[in-house]
Amino acid sequence: MPPFVISASANPEANQFGEYAMYAVIVTGGKQYRVAPGDTLRVEKLDTPEGESVELDRVLMVADGNDIKLGKPYIDGGRVTAKVKEHGRGKKVEIIKFRRRKQHMKRQGHRQAYTELEITGVSA
Repeated sequence: MPPFVISASANPEANQFGEYAMYAVIVTGGKQYRVAPGDTLRVEKLDTPEGESVELDRVLMVADGNDIKLGKPYIDGGRVTAKVKEHGRGKKVEIIKFRRRKQHMKRQGHRQAYTELEITGVSA
């Protein structure tokens, strides 16, 4: 085994032969995500029905083993395909505004909408 490869048991990203799977870094909803085929992740709500496929074209980086492609800022022709598993709302976040000794308290709740995606493919 070459000295620069960490053993597969010590590094969860490597397979049993010490090779790295293909992955990409994408931007959606103002956030960056590192994704690989087979991953499931929650992103900000997308207007795509459940069961449909969606293409994410704002790809910052694609890595396939030692072959790494970086965009400026995005990769031309870079695509990540995903299937929409479900739409939902996250846990409630409680907002409390309180002024001591003034008999003043406001309560408010918020639940953020999300879309759960299953990554089906990465291409550059």
